[in-house]
Amino acid sequence: MAQVQIVSDGPDYRHQIRSGDHVVVADEPAALGGQGAGFAPFDLYLASLSACTAITLRMYAEKKGWALGEFRAELSSRRDDAGKLVVHRVLHATGPLTDAQWQRLLEVVEKTPVTLVMREGATITSERAAG
Repeated sequence: MAQVQIVSDGPDYRHQIRSGDHVVVADEPAALGGQGAGFAPFDLYLASLSACTAITLRMYAEKKGWALGEFRAELSSRRDDAGKLVVHRVLHATGPLTDAQWQRLLEVVEKTPVTLVMREGATITSERAAG
C-alpha cells in the first residue's frame, strides 16, 4: 500500500522522511528539544488525515459535478478525559454548495480510507534489520 523510509540526518531530532521522490522533514518543537525544522509526529498524523480528506472530497465532488471552489480542512487534536485522542475536522469550501450537498460531503468524509484506518487501528510489527 504505502512505503516510507526515515533517516536521521541530525542534529537533535530532525529526520528526513522519504516516499519515492518526495521528502518531508520531521522534527520536534524547540520546547521538546528539537529545532522546529519540520512537522512534529502528531502534525504528520493530522496531515495524513487532512490530505485524505481533501483528496477524497475533491474526487467525490468532481464525480458529482459539484464546484467545491477552494477547499480547506482545519484539523485539531486533543486528549479526552480518558486519555483517548480526539480529532476534529472543520471543512470549508468557497463553491456554491447546497445544504444537501454539504450533508452528503459530511457523510462521505466519515468514510475516507485514512479515517477508517485511524478509527479501526492498525497492527504494527517491528524487527531488526539483517546484517
